[in-house]
Formats: sequence, C-alpha cells, structure tokens
Amino acid sequence: MYNHIVRSKVRATFERINEGDYLTMVDSLAPQFEYHFHGDHALGGHRVTRDAMIRWWERATRLLPGVRFDVQEVLVSGRPWRTRVAVRSRVSGALPDGERYENTVFQFLTLAWGRVTDVETMEDLQVLERALDVVEAAGVSEAAAAPITDA
Repeated sequence: MYNHIVRSKVRATFERINEGDYLTMVDSLAPQFEYHFHGDHALGGHRVTRDAMIRWWERATRLLPGVRFDVQEVLVSGRPWRTRVAVRSRVSGALPDGERYENTVFQFLTLAWGRVTDVETMEDLQVLERALDVVEAAGVSEAAAAPITDA
C-alpha cells in the first residue's frame, strides 16, 4: 500500500510539472537535500538549497519551454524512513528550429518520511547538449551557461 501511495505521488508531481507547476517538486524536498543532474551543461550541476532549485527550474523552463514528462515506470522500495524510488520517463518538447527534443530521463530518489533527501538525474547527454546548442543558436545564450550551483 505504501509503495502504491509513493508511486501515485511521484506521478502526480510530474503531472503538476507538466502543467507548469514546478514548485510542487521543490516543496517536496526535505530541508536538507542534494540534487545532482549529471553533465557539465546549463542544466547540469549539484544543488542543495531551495533557492538554487527554483533558479534551476526557472532556467529549465526558459531553455525548454513546454517540455513534458511522460512517466514510463516508477519503482519503489523501502520503508517510510528510507524509501528509494527509480523513475524512467520520456521527456519531449519543441525546439526553436522546429525539431523536437526527445530523450529518456532516469531519476533516482531517496525519501525520508515523504520528503526527498536526494535526487540523481541522468539522461542521454549528447541528445540534451544538441538541444541546448539549438536553443543557443536561436539566440538564447543562457543555453551555454555554467550549471546553477549553490557556490
């Protein structure tokens, strides 16, 4: 039953993000958390504060506006004091050149008492970096910016 509730909450959070409400995800973070998005690119980096996560989401929505997540699979293991979640989803959206951005995202989360304490995000970096190059070529220099971190 607990695993079913967690799966439902994860799916609901992605639906809220698809509706433009990324604060639902930010609000699910524990007071002390780590978020690591692999790669040295504008969306990569390591964050540990709410402010950095909000700035990251603001950037993500500027660089890839209208991007949507189609959650394919949510695996849940553990108890409420230490729950591990693996999410596989397809991410897609329009690029400025008329092409579509399509990628697979894997996220690994740790929860403690319903709050996210750790997130690790991985996707095909070649596909993502090509998309960011297209966005930069369309005049959005932020697509080539350094990752947002807490430093």
